[in-house]
Amino acid sequence: MTDSLKHLSERAARVGEKYAEAFGIDRDPTFYLGKMVEEMGEVSSAYLKLTGRARGADADPEELRQALQDELADLFGFLLLFSDWQGVDLAAAFDKKWGAYLEPE
Repeated sequence: MTDSLKHLSERAARVGEKYAEAFGIDRDPTFYLGKMVEEMGEVSSAYLKLTGRARGADADPEELRQALQDELADLFGFLLLFSDWQGVDLAAAFDKKWGAYLEPE
């Protein structure tokens, strides 16, 4: 795993621990999978508002953009947590899967 992705994964793990403690949550892979699905829905909602395709599209454009960024960050955080929980080196998996379409560097 790249150093920057490892650093983000470690930060996500610390936040995940705080979240679980604060809300008394038993975190397991099903929890993280459910949270990714939930966050993807929130990303979709934020994007539709930002692009004028949902109620709330009349809000301040900068706030709508920030909401999309926040939801993408949440989705990314739960992806990092789920990957870590499953013992997946996300950077290596990405390079193997997506890198197969590129010329070797």
